[in-house]
Amino acid sequence: MRPPRLLVVAHGSRDARHAATVHALVGRVRALRPGLRVETGFLDFNAPSVPQVLERLTAEEPGAARGTGAQDGVTDVVALPLLLTRAFHAKSDIPAVLAEASARLPRLRVRQAEVLGPSPLLLAAVERRLTEAGAAPSAAVRRSTGVVLASAGSTDPEAIAAIAETARELRRTGWCSVRPAFASASLPRTEDAVRALRADGCARVAVAPYVIAPGRLPDRIAAGARDADVLADVLGPAPELARLLVERYEQAVAAARGERAASDRIEVSA
Repeated sequence: MRPPRLLVVAHGSRDARHAATVHALVGRVRALRPGLRVETGFLDFNAPSVPQVLERLTAEEPGAARGTGAQDGVTDVVALPLLLTRAFHAKSDIPAVLAEASARLPRLRVRQAEVLGPSPLLLAAVERRLTEAGAAPSAAVRRSTGVVLASAGSTDPEAIAAIAETARELRRTGWCSVRPAFASASLPRTEDAVRALRADGCARVAVAPYVIAPGRLPDRIAAGARDADVLADVLGPAPELARLLVERYEQAVAAARGERAASDRIEVSA
């Protein structure tokens, strides 16, 4: 049986670097799963939109009637939010877009996968970017280096708590200290966290953007890192991130199969 398609759902940005980075990451996912149909859809600013991709996938289904959208089979899609935490987009925006598409496309069966975080693979991607930036050339330097884990920011308590927990997990890998920071919505800002790490006694300070792609808020993080010793790159198409997308897809597929099997057993027993 053909596996469900994977639709990576990105926010979108007026900054051209954002879409380019998303496409590079999705390209890595395709390389990891060459037999899987992987598409990208955006919530805003960039094309194609999520509804446009879903419409195209259902129209391409074998047996679909050209121009009507009617089809013999069901189009299975896993919609994977390209988000590090569960906040507004994961809880409201994306479910609403998927529900609207499902109402218009009766042969569409779409399941929203879990967001990317928390995951050890995300921590590994952050460590990769810090290493590439020269933040910890030795264990001794790591022990004297503080890290600002700088995210885009959110008003959602669940998302804020997830960033704080990720910072605690990163601290356990041997850094002098790790403090979370936010480019918007929440405090502290990146520059405040840099000063706090100096006050903590860290000889060096590195800023690790906990964001996937460049854009306005990552640029704000970079500006706030002006007094830091090291600024790492965004996570971008890190190999660990690509593996995590595949992992979340496979988890969603397994969960859907389990639910259908349970439903089948209930119908047989009835």
